[in-house]
Amino acid sequence: MNSDELRKILDEHKVWVKSLGEDGSKADLCRANLREADLYGAKLREADLRGADLRGANLFEANLYGANLPEFTFMIIGETYPITITNGEYLRAGCQHHSVEKWRQFTKEEISGMDGRKALEFYPRLLDILDFY
Repeated sequence: MNSDELRKILDEHKVWVKSLGEDGSKADLCRANLREADLYGAKLREADLRGADLRGANLFEANLYGANLPEFTFMIIGETYPITITNGEYLRAGCQHHSVEKWRQFTKEEISGMDGRKALEFYPRLLDILDFY
């Protein structure tokens, strides 16, 4: 799926959400390849994302209320950074998206370079979250 096709689907979905289902059409992104897609602030309420490849997708501030997400997707709010864990393989914290393995390998200097002291103080909590999920 190219960006023009995705934009058309999302525009139709936006109309559908605003019209309470009267106009436009509900987004069906089932099995869509959304790898590295920038979905910042997207209104994906009730969108069908099952089977979608969301690796590297930017979902920061996206409205996913009622959306069918890929199996084993966890979204954690209320932490220092919004966190999304996909299939236990990838984790996004704030704007940083890396494999779980990579997150475990970062040095203190690398973590500090992401967001300074704030990131460095949060990093042990992030590792605890990784261990839990």
